[in-house]
Amino acid sequence: MTSIKQVQITFDCAEPERVARFWCEVLGYVVPPPPEGFATWDAFDRSLPPERRGAAFACVDPSGAGPRLFFQRVPEGKTVKNRVHLDVRVGTGLVGEERVAALEAACTPLVALGAERVRLLRADGFNESCLLMRDVEGNEFCLD
Repeated sequence: MTSIKQVQITFDCAEPERVARFWCEVLGYVVPPPPEGFATWDAFDRSLPPERRGAAFACVDPSGAGPRLFFQRVPEGKTVKNRVHLDVRVGTGLVGEERVAALEAACTPLVALGAERVRLLRADGFNESCLLMRDVEGNEFCLD
């Protein structure tokens, strides 16, 4: 069996650039340079047929350690809970109220970016507390 070298996480969404820029802010990711021959992503986008303009966007971890995130426009909206979601690790090593305080502190700027705070899931003896949230298009993620 061959080992996997890289993983890309793909989001189906209505507005790829908007969702990508949200996740850039959340994760400290950046937009990669435009394809060779184009000074900007806008110039590249204008070169596409009208139906493909704005259909995709990406962001990357500037350190190269994290996976590439790819956002693609799809015609249907989100209708049910995600089967896979991201955990944004902001409370690693913290427990109890100290952890909850870190989760709440990380939540505030994300809400300002357009995220929605759903609910705090308190520690249950097996899992530590986490904060369930939704991104700018309603995709669930956790502050963990």
